[in-house]
Amino acid sequence: MLPSASSEAPSAAAGTTPVGLAPRQLAWNALQAVAAGAYADAALERLLARASLSGPDRALATELVYGAIRMRRLLDAWIDALGRVSAERQPPRLRWLLHVGLYQLLFCARIPDSAAVSTTVELARAGGLARLAPVVNGLLRSLLRRRGEAPAAPWSGLELPADPAAALALRHSLPDWLAAELLAWLPVERAEAFAEACNMPPPLDLRCRRGRLERDALLAAFAAAGVAAEPLSEGPDALTLLDRPGDLRALPGYAEGWWCVQDRNAQRIVPLLDPRPGMRVLDLCAAPGGKTTQIAEALGGEGELWAVDRSEARLKRVALNAERLGLTGIGLLAADGSDLPALRPDWRGAFDRILVDAPCSGLGTLARHADARWRLEPDAIEALVALQQQLLEAVLPLLAPAGRLVYATCTVHPRENQDQIASLLASHEEMTLLEQRQWWPQPQGGDGFYVAVLEPVGLREAAMVPPAGAVA
Repeated sequence: MLPSASSEAPSAAAGTTPVGLAPRQLAWNALQAVAAGAYADAALERLLARASLSGPDRALATELVYGAIRMRRLLDAWIDALGRVSAERQPPRLRWLLHVGLYQLLFCARIPDSAAVSTTVELARAGGLARLAPVVNGLLRSLLRRRGEAPAAPWSGLELPADPAAALALRHSLPDWLAAELLAWLPVERAEAFAEACNMPPPLDLRCRRGRLERDALLAAFAAAGVAAEPLSEGPDALTLLDRPGDLRALPGYAEGWWCVQDRNAQRIVPLLDPRPGMRVLDLCAAPGGKTTQIAEALGGEGELWAVDRSEARLKRVALNAERLGLTGIGLLAADGSDLPALRPDWRGAFDRILVDAPCSGLGTLARHADARWRLEPDAIEALVALQQQLLEAVLPLLAPAGRLVYATCTVHPRENQDQIASLLASHEEMTLLEQRQWWPQPQGGDGFYVAVLEPVGLREAAMVPPAGAVA
């Protein structure tokens, strides 16, 4: 079972409103908004801003929203198995209410079954579905009877398809096309681990602001404030919070700019770029700025850094993050990266380091974006591949003769990663691949990223040749 962020919800006394109705009502409203086309993050943020919920209730509402969206396919399968009407033929408001109840019974181990059932039935009565309240009660209790008392996998009791890809898709609530691709790319065990990671609430990883505070000092400040955190092996400045706080701004060091939020694997990309003081660096598709600020820290105020993004609004987030961290001297340019050679002819051959943080399908970050798996269509990937290629072709002329280009994505799709770089190298014999890495999402934490490090041919060999007259 997935770990629950919720606290135990007691059953209601006879004749009273069940305890904990408000967060479940909010979750139901959010699921309806997402079904109508809203993005999950935006819908939840908007509803939470209007609600007066305690910290535990906010955590429960958040878990129910993201969890029910991630597990939509599995929850629908239970409705199909237990109901007289299939999930897709259910009245939409009833379908999403059933998801709220089913998710609690299947995934929220700390919530008593009685509380999960009673609050869902009460929501039906209070939310204009009083006539269907017996249906809600009957279906949820049917699930309890089907599954019995012993803890079991959330799909235990369902008839799984014989086809391995279809079974993987149902167990872990994935689109059919993605499950089939996973089994084509990975052994069964690793495909299962990927699917499991996609459904885990992502950890909250931080990066210590280099030059302002050492990681051990930040960990000590957290410990003194009662905030559980531990260092990570993915980077010298990486740490993770063991308990998710209600408000990040209340954590020690937020106002002082001691840290920023950045996934542990995302922190591994800039070291491969290897920016050094005095260099000119271009960060393309820079927003929201985690890697931009990491580059700025490495430059130490010496050199030149340009952050380019086509969204001016998102570039403002880069500026705000840099300001809080006390980083200055970052140039901001709102522009399409493919237009840079024409917009800035003075940049030709000017950059010692270029980071292309390319737009991609985001398959490595599905745990972070609950509704992404249901929005992404396989046909869209080819359009992304074309866009990535266009950006790479545009920035190559901006690289200095002794420069380095790093191409990074937060996806695991070979067409966007290894195939993209192979195509680039085939058409640019002047470039060579130093290394490429693919980090896969893991159940214990860490998003999926791909990174390729490219340099002009002969640069590494030339650096190893001693000058004339030197002793080898």
